[in-house]
Amino acid sequence: MLQSFSTVFQQIVILFIMIAVGYVCSRRGILSPSTIKELSKFIIYVVTPCIVVESFHRPFDSSMLHKIGIVCAAAVGAHLLNIILSRALIRDKEQNRRVVYQFATIFSNCGFMGLPLQHAILGSDGVFYGAIFIAIFNVFTWTYGFILMGSQGQKVEVRKLLFNPGILGVTAGFIIFITSFQIPHLFLVPIKSFAALNTPLPMVVVGYYLSQITSLKVLEDKNLIITTTVKLLASPLLVLFMFYLMGIRGLLLTSIVISASAPSAANTVMFSVLFDRDTKLAVTLVSLSTLLSLFTMPLVISLAMAI
Repeated sequence: MLQSFSTVFQQIVILFIMIAVGYVCSRRGILSPSTIKELSKFIIYVVTPCIVVESFHRPFDSSMLHKIGIVCAAAVGAHLLNIILSRALIRDKEQNRRVVYQFATIFSNCGFMGLPLQHAILGSDGVFYGAIFIAIFNVFTWTYGFILMGSQGQKVEVRKLLFNPGILGVTAGFIIFITSFQIPHLFLVPIKSFAALNTPLPMVVVGYYLSQITSLKVLEDKNLIITTTVKLLASPLLVLFMFYLMGIRGLLLTSIVISASAPSAANTVMFSVLFDRDTKLAVTLVSLSTLLSLFTMPLVISLAMAI
């Protein structure tokens, strides 16, 4: 348990250093609102698909298909559970804020926080299962999340739901894995390079918007407490015991729990920018949940490893 706590603590400190860079750059006038908005689009449309494709770029192993199916089912179950909890518990008359709270409750930072932890604690297999969880995360983000955030002020088209970077990245990645297709070195290097931006760029964006917060009045909102409690404790513990009772154990269970126990997704900020939602609220939720996960993730992950 002590080792898990230390690993999670170090990872969160690393994230907050990156957030601090964005904060300082904003204060120094290095980053402008227009730059951040375009950078957010770049992350969503380029960086995220690259990390999915890179994660699936490995030789096909038929013995892993059963476990892949288990992780897919677990990821779907975790997201559906969060959707139910968010709709049942989040009450806010102002839709602009309500959808941000719900999005932050549903989607976890399974890529930016989950993959580094899975690599440090579980090795390459843990990362692969984490990538499967991320694939389902992308499917839900670009379908339910897209509709949720874009339900006002933007027309949601079926074409955009089916042909967007998240869904296309997952589809391409799965085909690459099933066929054991080897991406030519000429293309693989750029893909890996863009995928490597998966952590620093979103944290810089969060740091920028954190610098724009001039009032902590949002902390008085009970929905913030509900969101962080559900995201960091209630949901991951329910996922842990639900799949434990189904007979899932060991590395597979731990990998699933790491993904489910991660704080609110940085995409909460990305999508709030994309759809002109309450960005300051989104930044507060991501930053606060990331800070609090310093204490919650080691407890949940250690429990998953112990049982």
